[in-house]
Amino acid sequence: MSKALRARQDMEKERETLQAWKERVGQELDRVVAFWMEHSHDQEHGGFFTCLGRDGQLYDDLKYVWLQGRQVWMYCRLYRTFERFHRAQLLDAAKAGGEFLLRYARVAPPSKKCAFVLTRDGRPVKVQRTIFSECFYTMAMDELWRTTGEARYQTEAVEMMDQIVHWVREDASELGRPQLQGAPAVEPMAVPMMLLNLVEQLGEADEGLAGKYAELGDWCARRILQHVQRDGQAVLENVSEDGKELSGCLGRQQNPGHALEAGWFLLRHFIRKGDPELRAHVVDKLLLLPFHSGWDPDHGGLFYFQDADDFCPTQLEWAMKLWWPHSEAMIAFLMGYSDSGDPELLRLFYQVAEYTFCQFRDPEYGEWFGYLSREGKVALTIKGGPFKGCFHVPRCLAMCEEMLGALLSRPAPAPARRGAE
Repeated sequence: MSKALRARQDMEKERETLQAWKERVGQELDRVVAFWMEHSHDQEHGGFFTCLGRDGQLYDDLKYVWLQGRQVWMYCRLYRTFERFHRAQLLDAAKAGGEFLLRYARVAPPSKKCAFVLTRDGRPVKVQRTIFSECFYTMAMDELWRTTGEARYQTEAVEMMDQIVHWVREDASELGRPQLQGAPAVEPMAVPMMLLNLVEQLGEADEGLAGKYAELGDWCARRILQHVQRDGQAVLENVSEDGKELSGCLGRQQNPGHALEAGWFLLRHFIRKGDPELRAHVVDKLLLLPFHSGWDPDHGGLFYFQDADDFCPTQLEWAMKLWWPHSEAMIAFLMGYSDSGDPELLRLFYQVAEYTFCQFRDPEYGEWFGYLSREGKVALTIKGGPFKGCFHVPRCLAMCEEMLGALLSRPAPAPARRGAE
């Protein structure tokens, strides 16, 4: 058999594998969305229940603002981009969730500070001194505008975005977080990551907003890359505001899943900007490096936390396997492969996806378990709570289905010429 024929057969086999994964991912997306549509809608007050047990039973009716925003965004994105999800029930639930946020999310208007937790009927319970409730509020409003065409949603998104930027880059005093004398000036990777995601969201197919936030996007990318430390040998979760390593446990903290999520945010940014050198740098430092250091060699799966100097991490859950890092790794490796064609990235996608589907997926009741032991056994049977809602799993499955479809739509290799054998 000639090399050309063998190569063609290998490519055909690869396409069959991609097609099988596309079907597997699409079927799982349908099951996951069905779970949330059946169990999470609050028909009385609007918005969504997220504290759901294994079978979808409600165990707490508190509403977490960032999860409300995430589910509105997810429903709108599915409605807008997938023909099979172009359903009135999905859009109506998203709009009811958006209106619930507009009425109740902000604690004390005209301040734009949002609550972290609300009662079922919208009364504030808790406020966090961070920007993340506001960030997902912004995502929800922008996606509602894209889906419905109602300008008031876009106005709300842009106004909140500008407030977030003010808090991050000019004056954070309204967040209520005092700078204490003994506390280092820390930049968590989550802040520039989240802002970069918002830049991509608001600038999508909108030249005006893309131009408005272009400098901010580049600033976020530079700030994220500052977390690649120790001559490129470690991705640290926290650095000083001027991009230096911090002392102690805080400075040595690593979160492999978060680095991988930052990696695909950056990769998407640099693909759009057409920068192949930085794309290659991101793959090397924010995809491959955290994966190889964070993958458990004994039981598989990604560790939740690590210490850069191999001390025992102080987080009690450091060795657990959580749903969202694996979702982000699937997106990251498939995006990297789609851009570069590097077969090693596709191999890693298959490795992570196989582990994830085998360990997290619940074939009986649908959706995924969120929290496993190091050995991969289910530690918490809940399907949702204060941190897990209708977001990471369906976003991963939707993005992977789209990327797999795009890969399969590329021209197949030409048949080998007769006589070439």
